[in-house]
Amino acid sequence: MTDDPQAAKRERYGVYGAPPAELAGVPAQAIQFSPLIPGAAVLEAEPPEALAGMIMLAPPGTLERRYALALALKALAPGAPLTVLAPKDKGGSRIAAELGAFGCAVDETSKRHHRICICARPTVLEGLADALEGGGLQLVEALGLWSQPGVFSWNRIDPGSALLAESLPALAGRGADLGCGAGALSIVALASPDVSQMSLIDIDRRAIEAARRNIKDARARFFWADARQENADLKELDFIVMNPPFHDGGAEDQSLGKAFILRAAKMLRKGGALWLTANRHLPYEAALKPLFREIAPIIETGGYKIFEARK
Repeated sequence: MTDDPQAAKRERYGVYGAPPAELAGVPAQAIQFSPLIPGAAVLEAEPPEALAGMIMLAPPGTLERRYALALALKALAPGAPLTVLAPKDKGGSRIAAELGAFGCAVDETSKRHHRICICARPTVLEGLADALEGGGLQLVEALGLWSQPGVFSWNRIDPGSALLAESLPALAGRGADLGCGAGALSIVALASPDVSQMSLIDIDRRAIEAARRNIKDARARFFWADARQENADLKELDFIVMNPPFHDGGAEDQSLGKAFILRAAKMLRKGGALWLTANRHLPYEAALKPLFREIAPIIETGGYKIFEARK
């Protein structure tokens, strides 16, 4: 290491997400900035012009991607290299034009169904403010909730969550919301004065930040964490509510929901209840059966189904 501030700046390199190693080599000392990796650094908090370079696996959503690109460019020193890549059908075909709109001169290549764009951070950047505003944490007036592009169902209530919210009884005791998003289900649960504690868990830092804005209740606790991983703080719970994910990178992955069910079973006390919503086609009954003493289908309508499962 060196005491030279400029040399220290040159040593700080960023990575966003998990770019395929065969498409972009990430320096071993690179700082992870993805909001989907618990414990990662926060790119919004990075000082301007502090990074010597960045490699980004770009998000698929337009508002989310432009926001991440704007943050990266803002954090890079003038002239620092930026490599951005994504599958062609998940935003990759738009990256060059989006970087160009910020004032970047882009070299673009294709490999293994990805578009790979390389540029240097220009001295003068254009259009950052609009991208940062459009993709940042914001109040969604139609919902009356804070949220952010990239968070699951960020600007609407997912129909499965809405059905579960309508089906919930007045809950009591210590509970958790696994994959809480912006906190819509937890708000419903906390409407019961008999709930003593509510733990909101999500792998997306932006979801947790939104939920903190939406829930100003002393009974609520917030965890930026992977709900599938063991947490010593979450044991012997009275109830769990959840709308588990079943997509990974856009592809259906039923193992995600099954892992949520397994973790819920380990978090609940004997007699505790899991309230679960799922798309009708997902075969979660088989995952619930060996883990819970009682499984009661509550409602099935509009392509969704609700279960109450008791330990």
